[in-house]
Amino acid sequence: MVAATLVLAAPTLVAAPAAATATDPPAFVAAVPNPVADGDAGEFVVVDVPRVAANWTLSDGETTVALPDDPAERPGTRFAVGDDPNATRRLAEAPVVGVDRLSLSNAGERLVLRRDGVAVATLDYRDAPEGERLVLGDDGRRWRPVGFEPREVRRHGTAAVRGFLLPDSPGVPVGTLRGAEDRLLLAGYTFTSDRVADALVAAAERGVKVRVLVDADPVGGRSAQGAAVLDELADAGIDVSVLGGPHARFEYHHPKYAVVDDRALVLSENWKPAGVGGRSSRGWGVVVDARSVANDLAGLFRSDAGGRDAVPWRRYRRGQTFEPGTPANGSYPSRIDPAATTGSVRVLTAPGNAEAAVVGVIDGADDRVDVIQPSVGRRDGPLLRATVRAAERGVRVRVLLSGAWYVAEENAALVDWLNGVAERRDLPLSARLAEPRGRYEKVHAKGVVADDVVVVGSLNWNANAVSDNREVAVAVRSDELATYFREAFAADWGQGTGRTAWILAAGALAALIVAVVVARKTIRFEERR
Repeated sequence: MVAATLVLAAPTLVAAPAAATATDPPAFVAAVPNPVADGDAGEFVVVDVPRVAANWTLSDGETTVALPDDPAERPGTRFAVGDDPNATRRLAEAPVVGVDRLSLSNAGERLVLRRDGVAVATLDYRDAPEGERLVLGDDGRRWRPVGFEPREVRRHGTAAVRGFLLPDSPGVPVGTLRGAEDRLLLAGYTFTSDRVADALVAAAERGVKVRVLVDADPVGGRSAQGAAVLDELADAGIDVSVLGGPHARFEYHHPKYAVVDDRALVLSENWKPAGVGGRSSRGWGVVVDARSVANDLAGLFRSDAGGRDAVPWRRYRRGQTFEPGTPANGSYPSRIDPAATTGSVRVLTAPGNAEAAVVGVIDGADDRVDVIQPSVGRRDGPLLRATVRAAERGVRVRVLLSGAWYVAEENAALVDWLNGVAERRDLPLSARLAEPRGRYEKVHAKGVVADDVVVVGSLNWNANAVSDNREVAVAVRSDELATYFREAFAADWGQGTGRTAWILAAGALAALIVAVVVARKTIRFEERR
């Protein structure tokens, strides 16, 4: 039999192949050569072996270990092989077969799987990153953090959905949290809102099971106000964890959602006064009243909060110092009321599926596409390319970007470029910078309305967000909800400008956040998130 060789190539995120059958060829599925443990305890390789009796061996060129010959002695066709089964079980997502000795070199290795002495599969890798897992499949292979598995888009049936805007309706997210009776799981990037903290503490005092998960290392550091709020939650007996560290599964834990009993609250805003206090940010949000959606996000929360990179707040804050901060304290009018309707719901997550799903939403539009974003990354990114592609087929496209001072220059340049492309190629495409004019301070929403589909959530349109951050969004198909958000978009669009401009919102200078580069993280401003 000719050996099948899989060699590490350019990183491409793929799903692992399905488990082998008696007629499938043997294959390597994954490997963790360099776990975060003394002596690399728990290192392993995952194989798919058909249900046939044979003399199966695994070799690294120096050492050869025997695998169970009899299919009845193997835990299925797919299993992990390691010489420290107890440590491997904590890392592997497959049953473990213990062997006498298996030593995987961190610098590189060639592993050979043999049947009756004949090589049937080979795996080569080089420079194994610490705490990462090499995942292989028919379409490619990639190193990714141990414990992270990309999800498919989760499709749910028709549900009751309530759409709302911020700062117009801060009572909707806070009121939803206050209504918790059984469970309240809150996931976010930053958390400084006293109103939200009060709602969570009150829920815990009523016997509601409350858990909080936020990013461990937001850009610019955690403010003293934010630390005090998390202290208050922990003092109330609430399970508060932060996600991060040198071996984190995500560059940033950036979603903004909550599971409240059988409802899911998904929004674009951080849990801070500027986001949910009726102050500062233009945001979009939805409340989905559906047990299946709530359970879906609850499962995501448990997975993210259950990893080794999730650290209890009390332990994390020991010896930490925190930066002073001034929360937004503006007052803005409420002009657009919430809207209740129904629609079919899909849950999108990044890394993994959100970018492709949003591209599909835009590619599926026949009439109109409206995009609102704080900023956009590369001009050749898949999301912006899909937007231009929609205009090329005659779809009317509008792109509204924040005019806040810290992104005004780059956003103005993009607006000029998009409008120039539209003029030169006679496309139904236009772009503007938002001018709040007292209705809010800055655009922080990350939304799309494409015909009858609305996308709402935390997904920024840049490569870092779609490939490295944990992000959550929902795509809702509903004529009524699309009309609601399109009319809200039109109101903001009507106050925008298509020319290059600097928009200096009142008090914005005081909100400057100094970007700090920590470990592998890149520079960006918190308010852009």
